[in-house]
Amino acid sequence: MFLLLGFAFLSGLVTILAPCIWPLLPIVLSSSVAGKNHNRPLGVTLGIILSFSFFTLSISYLVKLFHLDSNLIRLFSVVVIAFFGVTMLIPRLLAWTELFISRISVFFGQKFKKGNEDFVGGFVTGLSLGIVWSPCAGPILATIATLAATGQVSFTIVLVTAAYVLGIGIPLFLFAYGGQQLVAKTRFISSHTGRVQQVFGVLMLLTALAIYTNYDKFLEAKLLNIFPQFSQNLNQFESNPEVTKQLALLQHKKVNTTQDTSDLFNANTPAPDFVGITKWLNTDKPLSSKDLKGKVVLVDFWTYTCINCIRTLPHVTSWYDKYKDKGFIVIGVHTPEFAFEKETKNVLQAIEQYNIHYPVPQDNDYATWNNYNNQYWPAEYLIDANGIIRRTHFGEGEYNQMEEAIQVLLQEAGQKVSNSLSNMSDQTPTGTISPETYLGSDRMQFYYPSGNISDGKQTFILQNPTENAFSLGGEWTITPDQAVTGKNAVLVYHFVADNVFLVLRPGSVSAKQNSEVKVLLDGKTVDATNAGSDVHDGIVTVDQDRLYNLIDLHGKSSAHVLKLEFLTPGVEAFAFTFG
Repeated sequence: MFLLLGFAFLSGLVTILAPCIWPLLPIVLSSSVAGKNHNRPLGVTLGIILSFSFFTLSISYLVKLFHLDSNLIRLFSVVVIAFFGVTMLIPRLLAWTELFISRISVFFGQKFKKGNEDFVGGFVTGLSLGIVWSPCAGPILATIATLAATGQVSFTIVLVTAAYVLGIGIPLFLFAYGGQQLVAKTRFISSHTGRVQQVFGVLMLLTALAIYTNYDKFLEAKLLNIFPQFSQNLNQFESNPEVTKQLALLQHKKVNTTQDTSDLFNANTPAPDFVGITKWLNTDKPLSSKDLKGKVVLVDFWTYTCINCIRTLPHVTSWYDKYKDKGFIVIGVHTPEFAFEKETKNVLQAIEQYNIHYPVPQDNDYATWNNYNNQYWPAEYLIDANGIIRRTHFGEGEYNQMEEAIQVLLQEAGQKVSNSLSNMSDQTPTGTISPETYLGSDRMQFYYPSGNISDGKQTFILQNPTENAFSLGGEWTITPDQAVTGKNAVLVYHFVADNVFLVLRPGSVSAKQNSEVKVLLDGKTVDATNAGSDVHDGIVTVDQDRLYNLIDLHGKSSAHVLKLEFLTPGVEAFAFTFG
């Protein structure tokens, strides 16, 4: 925990060097030079970090509670910044503003000391800046934003955010105060203070205009294209294995690393029951823990678009087919990640596709998931004949160990079982690959350059993303769960992997028209040497709600640039996974 807080603080500290903060620095300086001492820089700094923290952690709650439009919040910031720019252009208006602030303070029973008007003016400007500022998102800030967007704000998340903004605040204040003093003590500038303030006032007005037209985001993207090494260095800095582990504990996410256990049995707790099941598939009646007493049970949490689950399924299905006559049963708890995965017909198609013969309960409301206190896809809980969980495993791998544990528990239950193992091929990725990447705003982390983007229909300018990041071009409609293609929609992802998968859905496209996506790798249409199993003649036909294999480099994991040209509007894209 303390290591995570330390890395969050250091990440905030170095953010002052990031290209994405450079457009903010002139306006911080502009706001500070109007003051006479440290009060105004302090107000600007506190306003930025407080409003950034507040809106980062609470925006999802505010939107749901008050049905806020994020564009209105951004417009409010534009008005405040523009107003203070005008006050710097018109000295009399600045004096009236300071007088108004003093009278307001008297109204609230606290008469300001001389100079405190500077603090309030800077604080209000800082508040408006913090609303619109999007720092470069490394893994730590991306995790904070993702959990906050999905309403999973905990005390730990608040502490990590506080450490991050404290790191931001120190160099930001030093820059603002140092710049103010430099301007004040430079003889030529100090003799033309009025003109200098007016120049900075114009700068604030131009900044307000840039924010209103979204040109500030375009400028950030251009700067990151010119200086891409910062994002790469930040990601490397925050990718410490221990930090990565602690971030994973903060969020529910798929795991594609194996659990490191030296013992065959690593648990000894009573198994929870199956609760809140929407529908039972592959069985004539609902099952309970009581019904399964006397059997060895493997509870396997999965969802049919999860590539990690898909790579696990051949092993799970083979164990069931091999030991089902020996008192062994698998319960494949299907807990959906996306809304369309709740549809029974889609789950039935997956059951048939992957040759699943064991019972599959649909846990659409996460009731059984929560009853097991589960956090991962895939997750396996091996239960003995007395209803005790004896082994758990999260993610892929350790297939021989799990089968050995199944054999031991069956022998404990009085069954005669051969000690021979299935020895199926383990497809778990062993090298470094790109992270799972969501395209919906609730969990978006790797959009270039800002990490994530807000909901709504927007037209994007395609950028050249850094490694493990993606960029959009053309018209897209962003929603909490997915990104929906519009006119001239394209997507570019700079990935590192052997295989690339993407969850796609036809959406509302007319049934008479195929939903097609053109796939290019490193600027060339894919061919038989690199096309995934769902790509034919360079085209993916999106005809079902499922996971599509786009790229297959046949064991040659490496860095490449994937480009998708969506030839049909209305296609819904959810998440990338890699292998």
